[in-house]
Amino acid sequence: MISYTVRRLAISVPVLLLLAALTFFLLRLAPGGPFDSDRAWPPEIQANIAAKYELDRPVYVQFAHWIRDVAHGDLRESFQYLGRPVTMIVAESLPTSIYLGFLALVFSMAVGIPLGAVAASKQNTWVDHTAMFFAISGISLPSYLIASLLILVFALWLGWLPPALWDEPGSWILPVVTLGWRPMAMLARFTRTSMLEVFRMDYIRTAYSKGLSGRAVVFKHALKNSLIPVVTLLGPIAANLVTGSFLVEMVFQIPGMGKHFVQAVINRDYPLVMGVTLVYGTILILSNLIVDLLYAWIDPRIRLND
Repeated sequence: MISYTVRRLAISVPVLLLLAALTFFLLRLAPGGPFDSDRAWPPEIQANIAAKYELDRPVYVQFAHWIRDVAHGDLRESFQYLGRPVTMIVAESLPTSIYLGFLALVFSMAVGIPLGAVAASKQNTWVDHTAMFFAISGISLPSYLIASLLILVFALWLGWLPPALWDEPGSWILPVVTLGWRPMAMLARFTRTSMLEVFRMDYIRTAYSKGLSGRAVVFKHALKNSLIPVVTLLGPIAANLVTGSFLVEMVFQIPGMGKHFVQAVINRDYPLVMGVTLVYGTILILSNLIVDLLYAWIDPRIRLND
C-alpha cells in the first residue's frame, strides 16, 4: 500500500502540471485582460504595469516563470487585491471552504445512506417512491435552483433562517443543505441499488429464517455489506463538493475559495485563479487517493495494483 501511495503521488505531479498549463493558457486566450478597466490611463503607465507583471512577455515565458515561482512556494500577488499574496488569500479562505465541504459531506451521508436503506427495505411502496423522488430531484435540479428555493421558503416566506453570510451556526444550514443535496441524492440511489443486490444473498435469507427482525437484518447485516460499493462514490462526491462550492459560496456570500475563484475569473486575476486551481486540483487528487486506500482497507479482498 505504501508503494502504491508513492506511485500515485508521483503521477499526481504531471497531472497538476497539465491542469496548470491548461488553465494558464486558456486564461490568456480568453478575451479581455486584468487591467482593461484602466484604459483611460496613459499608454506609458499601462506599459509599465504590463512589464511589472510580465504580461508583455510571450505566454510560454510567463508560464515558465510562474512554474519557477511556484516551485519556490510563491503564488505571486493578486491583481484584484493589490499587495496581498495569493498564499495569504488562500490561507484565509481555505478553512471556510473545507468546513463547508465537510458539513455538506456529513449531511449527505447522514441523510442519503439511511434514506437509501429505508427505500430498499420498503421497495415499491410509497416510502420507496417518496425517497427516490427526493433523490431524483437532487440529481436533476441545479444547485442555483435548490439555493433559490431554500432561500425563498426558509428565509423569505418563513423567516426561520438568514438568507446569506457565514457568521453564525444558523447561517450555515442553507448553504450546507444546498451543497450537500446532490451528494445526498447520489448516496441514496446508490445505497438503495446496492442493498437490493445484498437482499438477494443467501445469508440475508438465513438471517430472516433465524427469526431476526427486519430492522436488525437491514441495518446490522445488509447495510454493512452494501456500503462497500458506496465508498467508490466518495471520489465523485468530493469533486461535486469542490465544483459546487463555487456557486454556493457566491449565492450565500460565503468568504471561501470558491467565491474568490469566481471573482478572480471575472476580473481576470490570473495569479489568484492559478493559485485556487492548484489548491483545488491537489485536494481532488488527494481525495481520490484516500478513497482508493479506504476502499482497500474496508474490503481486504481488494488489492491495490498498478
